[in-house]
Amino acid sequence: MKKWLIALLSAFALHGMAFAMVDINTASQAELEAINGFGPAKAKAIVEYRSKNGPFKAVEDLKKVPGIKDGVFNKVKTEVAVGGKTAAPAAKTEKLAASAAKAEKSAKPAAKLEASKPAAKK
Repeated sequence: MKKWLIALLSAFALHGMAFAMVDINTASQAELEAINGFGPAKAKAIVEYRSKNGPFKAVEDLKKVPGIKDGVFNKVKTEVAVGGKTAAPAAKTEKLAASAAKAEKSAKPAAKLEASKPAAKK
């Protein structure tokens, strides 16, 4: 069971890396914050700009958002998209895999404890 779970989580992580593009027209502030290069302030600025000006027509339109200069744009341009098939950022997938592994580790001591208890008398 453990090997199966690890294989499944690894597959999700690899899938997330392959399609780690985030649609800047539909992403929430939290999803934008998960992109390396966007913090809370820039993610909020993107959402506000999108609300005031409508959807982005091209990824390059990010440069029109206050606070997003060429350096930030060049860092994130391969991680964002406008429309099309996208998926959650790989970082979130990796965090999910890490939390699942942590949960599995914490479950092991409880299982060992149960196994070491003597059987109840009937």
